Amino acid sequence: MGKVLVIGAGGVGTVVVHKMASLPGVFTEIMLASRTKAKCDAIAAKIGGGRVQTAQVDADDVPQLVKLIRTFNPDIVVNVALPYQDLHIMDACLETGVAYLDTANYEPLDEAKYEYSWQWAYIDRFKKAGLTAILGCGFDPGVTSVYTAYAAKHHFDELHYLDIVDCNAGDHGKPFATNFNPEINIREVTQNGKYWEDGKWITTKPHEIHRPVNYPNIGPKESYVIYHEELESLVKNYPTLKRARFWMTFGQEYLTHLRVIQNIGMAGIIPIMYEGREIVPIQFLKAVLPNPGDLGENYTGQTSIGCRIRGLKDGKEKTYYVFNNCSHEAAYAETGTQGVSYTTGVPAAIGAMMYLQGLWKKPGVFNVEEFDPDPFMAELNKLGLPWVEQHNVDIEL
Repeated sequence: MGKVLVIGAGGVGTVVVHKMASLPGVFTEIMLASRTKAKCDAIAAKIGGGRVQTAQVDADDVPQLVKLIRTFNPDIVVNVALPYQDLHIMDACLETGVAYLDTANYEPLDEAKYEYSWQWAYIDRFKKAGLTAILGCGFDPGVTSVYTAYAAKHHFDELHYLDIVDCNAGDHGKPFATNFNPEINIREVTQNGKYWEDGKWITTKPHEIHRPVNYPNIGPKESYVIYHEELESLVKNYPTLKRARFWMTFGQEYLTHLRVIQNIGMAGIIPIMYEGREIVPIQFLKAVLPNPGDLGENYTGQTSIGCRIRGLKDGKEKTYYVFNNCSHEAAYAETGTQGVSYTTGVPAAIGAMMYLQGLWKKPGVFNVEEFDPDPFMAELNKLGLPWVEQHNVDIEL
């Protein structure tokens, strides 16, 4: 049906190409590219069957990206590289006339800040070129936004309160490790919290708002309000929302390590001089922390991510909870990765499928909730992330 170029050979990239390779009727040719070709070669060898081609590319170098895209001539580029590189890859897609998909919004290298304004600024350019750009097609953002769209389409006349809840109840056996790129992860969770209420953004100190929340098959876990990018697009696309928040679980040991890292300056993003050369503290820290892609082998437990929604249906108040639980052990058995990589990579593959099938294809730049959620939700059940919905239950928040 179509050719796809995947950029990024970490844990998420591994899952993306694994799933794509299992669907030859949809993905007729697959290329995996990253700065280190050997990583791509290792992933391709594990998948086998000659299903995955590989290449070297520096995703910060637009001319390199353009050359690779023109050589391979894909129908869509799936970006699972670093958020810093989103705009470079979007520029290359515009120059070559190819569709674009990512899993996380752009973040400038020199500022711990992420928002969609940089990528939304590309709307007119993609429209004029007749190209589709799909933003935030991981799990959160991604599936959580599709869950919201599905709820709005089928179960509510008005959405009033949205709480996205993200629990990782797994144990990787390490004193401290992050479940995805340490640099991005630490920057994300150490920022001020932020949520939407009564038509404006409310800013909080990091981890200021927290409470225990019960998660299916897991039980109560202390959960913290943090800012997460899908809130920005969801409150824009669902203006009846009176409040929207994002909650994430953190263990006390993780938070203690995080405080120490911050207190000693290792979370810094400003270059410092060390023995005559510049280094960025958080990038050095990334180099000495465990590689998230290597955590899967000993990872036990599961994740639970979903949306808890309150609103109106036929003039009556209704509550709704839709979620997925993903086993780290099952994810590793299938793809050799842990559950956080799995829950991000599967939706990215599904999003590319939606594009190639012509179901999510229109000129412009779109967040995933702006497309029809139904075919995406159906594929989640088929491809390893089955969802459960509960109606008129206590959503706690």
